[in-house]
Order: sequence, then C-alpha cells, then structure tokens
Amino acid sequence: MEKIRVLIPEEEVDKKIGEIGAQISRDYAGKEVHLICVLKGGVFFTCELAKRITIPVSLDFMSVSSYGDDTKSSGVVRIVKDLDESLKDKELIIVEDIVDSGRTLAYLVEMLKDRGPKSIRICTLLDKPSRRVKAVKVDYTCFCIPDEFVVGYGLDYAQKYRNLPYIGVVEGVE
Repeated sequence: MEKIRVLIPEEEVDKKIGEIGAQISRDYAGKEVHLICVLKGGVFFTCELAKRITIPVSLDFMSVSSYGDDTKSSGVVRIVKDLDESLKDKELIIVEDIVDSGRTLAYLVEMLKDRGPKSIRICTLLDKPSRRVKAVKVDYTCFCIPDEFVVGYGLDYAQKYRNLPYIGVVEGVE
C-alpha cells in the first residue's frame, strides 16, 4: 500500500470549486454553458463544479488518451470516446482534472474549434505550469501545484485513489 500525503485538504477543494462555480456563473450570466468533461479523471470535478454553477448547464463526455506508459505523456493524442452532441453555437467549457504538458488540451481545443462552438474556455482543478510544453490558456484554475505525482478527486495511480475527497501526493512515485 502506497503512502499518501495530503496536499490540499477536502475543505479547501470544496471551497475553491464553489468559488470557480460562482465565477463561471457571473461570467456567463444570462447564457447557458456546455461542460465537456474529459474522462476518466475529470468526472469527479465536473460533477461538483456543475452543482455549483447557477446558470443552465448541459454536459457531455469525451475520453482521450495521450499516455503511452503509466506516468509520462507520449505526445500522441487519441480520441477514445467522442462527444454525443453537436457543439454548434454553444458556450463550451472543457473541464479537466489536471493540466500538465498541455498537449492533450491544445489538440482538443483545435479539434473542437472546427465544430462551430460560440466560445471555448478551459477549467481545471489542478495546474502544473512547470510541466507545460504546449501553450494553452487556462481560464479557470482551482489550484496551481508543484511537479508532484498527485491522486484523489478523480486522479489515480494505477486506477486507485480516484475516490479520495482530497488531493494527495503518492510518496515515492516519480
């Protein structure tokens, strides 16, 4: 069993998601937003975020893969599950659990632009700007974190720990 050190406690995560939900509600006042959840990790954050947005929200899910091995991005992005709905004239917010290299998001934004949305913004629970290799504009960030291997709130290590209600660091994992 790995040792997990708490990086961001549950209460802080909850408070910050509430603040981001309120900001999105203000920014899109009088409009409807379409959240695109990037699976699997983004589902926990997307559900909590959607509950805190006070304007009309619709949801869709997309699964992409850019990891050739367990912990390092291969740089090749593959669509595993595409969206179910048209994006024409919608206000999109791509919801991610973590922005790391930026490769996946840079690819997704370019691909989704071709589908005719009114706007595209990015919202992430965690951002590791020190790992960025592709420039992406993250519009809503809950937490910037150091370059550590984190789990919880949807993030996993070998498919474990997604269900932790806080953000933790797996000790001894690079």
